[in-house]
Order: sequence, then structure tokens, then C-alpha cells
Amino acid sequence: MTDQHGELDAALERVIDAARHHLAAVRAAQGRIDDDDVWQAYVALNNASFAYDEQLLDAFGEVTPWDVESIDPEEADQRFGDVEGVEPTDPHPRVISVRQRRDYRVPSVSALIRVAEAARREGTPAEDEPEPVEGVGEAVLELLQSGDGSLGALDVPELEPLDGVVMVSEVGTPVDLESFDDDDPAGPFQPAADDRLVGRLDEHPFMELDEEHDHAH
Repeated sequence: MTDQHGELDAALERVIDAARHHLAAVRAAQGRIDDDDVWQAYVALNNASFAYDEQLLDAFGEVTPWDVESIDPEEADQRFGDVEGVEPTDPHPRVISVRQRRDYRVPSVSALIRVAEAARREGTPAEDEPEPVEGVGEAVLELLQSGDGSLGALDVPELEPLDGVVMVSEVGTPVDLESFDDDDPAGPFQPAADDRLVGRLDEHPFMELDEEHDHAH
């Protein structure tokens, strides 16, 4: 029984150590999503808690309030990222950057602003008076915000699509928006030195049927 008590004490100390490491990793990550160190510490804390719970059950027939299951480090690596002691098998980076640009011609500024103001009015509570839309740029932002946030929200007659481009790159580090000023026009889109361009897709607006027919002849 003495040895069993010693093993149980050691298991509890591993839980405490794992909890401290997890807290340190969380503090160091400062809110970053999918941080590798936080995930590794989480797996270690989870498995230490599971082991202690099992030993407590074996020794005294008691359980902890922790409802956890053991996590296989190899499966954790495949599903969520690197776990300490497990080498990644995928040679490709896990972060892909898609940069897109599409230009538009504005046939009528007043027509575009009217459409944007109508979209803003729909999203404003009935008891409130919506602010007027001032300028083309604000009109385009309003259409994006009131839509699904994609360029598809700009497929309106009041905007004539011109050429566009899509670039796909493998990157080592995801974009950190907090490191750029709100009025920085280039920083978030500037490729890093170690980014690898995979490919580029050029977008051209569809030709009118009459034009296409003429070209065919």
C-alpha cells in the first residue's frame, strides 16, 4: 500500500506540474489561436489528469471530477499540430495564404451610394436613423459588411467588374493583424521573405454575348 501511495503522490505531482506548464504556455501565447505550445501543454495536462484519475480509482475506488479521456500524442499531432516528441510527417506548411484583388469601375457614384444606403437601412433597427453613406469607398465597405463579407457581395449592377488576380502561397507564419496599423495599405498583403508562391490565377470579366459572338467570327 505504501508503494501505491507513493505512486499516487507522484501522479498528483505530475498533474500539478502539467497544470503549471499549461498556464505558462497560455500566458505566453497571449490569446493566439491554435498555438502549438498551448496544445502540447494541454495534451500533457489531459493525460496526466487521466492517469491520476485511473490510479485513484484503482487505489481507493474514488474518482476526480475531471471527465477526460487519454489523448494519443500521434493522433493529436495529425489532428491539431505538433506534439513534443512526435515528428511531423507532412512536408508542406500548415498555413496557406490566399491573396485576392478585384477592381471595379463605378458607372454612377450616386446609384452606388443609393444601393449602399438601402443595405445600411436594412441592417439598422427601425427606431434608429442610419448614417448617410459618404463616398464610393464607404459604399463598397457597406455592401461587404451587409453581405457575407466576400467579393460576391459586390456583384451588383452598380459596380462593373474589371480584371482581378488570386495568388496562393505557402507561408510559415499566419498574418498577425495586430502588428499593422488600420490605415496600412500594404503591410497585411506584403509577402514575407520565406513565403513560397504556389500559383496565380488571373480573373477577367465575362465578355458580353454579342462580343463573344463577334470574336467567334
